[in-house]
Amino acid sequence: MKMTTLYAALSGAFLLGTAALVPAQTTHTATGDNSSMSTTTTRTAKANAGAKDEYKAEKDRIAADYKEAKAKCKTMSGNAKDVCEKEAKGNEKVAKAELDAKKKGNDAATDYKVMETKAKAQYEVAKEKCDDMKGKEKSACKKQAKADEDKALADAKANRKNVASNANATRSRTTTAPSDTTAGTTTKK
Repeated sequence: MKMTTLYAALSGAFLLGTAALVPAQTTHTATGDNSSMSTTTTRTAKANAGAKDEYKAEKDRIAADYKEAKAKCKTMSGNAKDVCEKEAKGNEKVAKAELDAKKKGNDAATDYKVMETKAKAQYEVAKEKCDDMKGKEKSACKKQAKADEDKALADAKANRKNVASNANATRSRTTTAPSDTTAGTTTKK
């Protein structure tokens, strides 16, 4: 299993490296000249293809990691197996959310999505761990797991608002008001 993950990562890196190293030139057969405009377009297309290949390789690595973690759970039994599977699924969801955030660029919305995914994954695992308990202890465990999730989600929302307000404050500081000076006028005392 690890060899396929390594192979996917190496082939993605290799493809990205070759896309950057190969000179992109197009020759018009009718005129015989090289067009710098089409060269730039070709390079951009190859860079985008390299980014797509890297994204796909990372996505494949996440899927391979999930399959490997899930395979380890097969040797377990009972609630330990259920907890293991929830952890594997949660790790996969978080890794995918982080990958999407990286692809889209980190901003308030993507950061919130990652934090939300982590909170929900942790809640699912904690809730599953509570199944080992009985009676009041189990009930208290589930309430605590829910309270922890609610707190994590509230923290994520607060972080999103802080990031958004900081971005607005930065924008307002960089925007300058029009000046009152007019060119070519002089005042006499």
